Amino acid sequence: MLTYELKKAPGVPLYEALYRCLRQDIQTGKLPAGSKLPSKRALSEHLKISKITVEAAYGQLVDQGFLYTREKVGYFVSAEAHSLPQPALPEIPETPPAQDILDLTANSPAHFPFSVWSRLHRQVMLDLGEKLLQPLENQGCSALRHAIAQHLSAFRGMQVNPQNIIIGAGTDFLYNLLMQLLGQDKIYAVEEPGYEKIRKIYAAGGVRCIGAAMDGQGVLPNALEEANILHISPSHHFPTGIVTPMRRRQELLDWAEGADGYIIEDDYDSEFRFHAHPMAALHTLDRRGRVIYMNSFSKSLTPAIRISYMVLPDGLLEIYQKKLSFYSGTVPSFEQYTLARFLNLGYFDKHINRMRRFYKARRNQVVAALQSCPWREKLTILEQDAGLHFLVQVDTALPDEQLAELWAQQGIRVQPLSGFYHGSVPATVRGKLVINYSGLNEKELSRFQKLPCL
Repeated sequence: MLTYELKKAPGVPLYEALYRCLRQDIQTGKLPAGSKLPSKRALSEHLKISKITVEAAYGQLVDQGFLYTREKVGYFVSAEAHSLPQPALPEIPETPPAQDILDLTANSPAHFPFSVWSRLHRQVMLDLGEKLLQPLENQGCSALRHAIAQHLSAFRGMQVNPQNIIIGAGTDFLYNLLMQLLGQDKIYAVEEPGYEKIRKIYAAGGVRCIGAAMDGQGVLPNALEEANILHISPSHHFPTGIVTPMRRRQELLDWAEGADGYIIEDDYDSEFRFHAHPMAALHTLDRRGRVIYMNSFSKSLTPAIRISYMVLPDGLLEIYQKKLSFYSGTVPSFEQYTLARFLNLGYFDKHINRMRRFYKARRNQVVAALQSCPWREKLTILEQDAGLHFLVQVDTALPDEQLAELWAQQGIRVQPLSGFYHGSVPATVRGKLVINYSGLNEKELSRFQKLPCL
């Protein structure tokens, strides 16, 4: 059985360390052509690492041509593996700085598919050459808009004309476009509680922004009497995790029609649902051109590539082309064409499937750590079946600020749900904590055992 002493360092995750060890053994001939590697389960148990880590390392070796797979048989060293050039990689520091915080407040996408992305990026440069230096359509390159339309059809059941898609450098940019398109005289309603940055962007754009009260099914239509525009995330609300049911969605569409308004549907993490397919997008119910669909590749890939998009109804698209077509494209052509190929060749689907398994395993680790802590009887875990966060209800008499401080004293950074309210906080919210688990250091989960009983 293969045995390695793996080192994890900043910028070099554990799967990358395993990949390097395996690649070295292949290129030095220790693993000759045709050799069968241990199964993912066997190697993970032998090295005492997660199966997802082994899967990611094997996947990277397959992508680079060092391994090939035989269905239901396993992974094998390819015949040409020993002649492949060795990629230049940064050195792993001898003594990586220790992470002594269990951070449950920030989302940080993991396992970006560097090898596939870099290969496609090189192909794009070779195939398109000087075409990449030409000005792009202001809505984004046609290849990427068609690829996104096909993805939305396959994954979300949405029938979208690529001409209605607008590519932008992050959702912040698209929000600002929408304020110019819809008008600064409109009143924007955002979910309460909700993501504070959205409210700040609208405020900075000079529009009036109000909170939209919610119940257990999402935004209450009778809380929208003043509003013209509603910004919601009905498939998985942040931070509560609520999924808006069909009847409430129809009520919100009726409100938009009656108010001559629009709904901005933020579908920010619909890829990550663990036990069922995500509910159909609100956009699929819209027959009156009232929904502006918005999504991003920040959660599914990485915020670093800054690629987001929105789908405008026909009526708004016509206004956009008249009023705002002077804007230049904001995403470099290199990244747009690379992402188009990443989608068209099926790599995005493979990446999402891999990451869904990875995040499900990580979520299970966090849940298991909470359920084994000394005060587990005082915990109730809520809304854990989708997205990259869930809620924990703590049965305690402590105010939320003191509860968060108690966790902080043990090196656990966490945010109370009450901190996401802009106005008054309902009493039922007290003791609820938001647990973001995508960017945590798994080795620090033992800190839950050190918390005093509440």
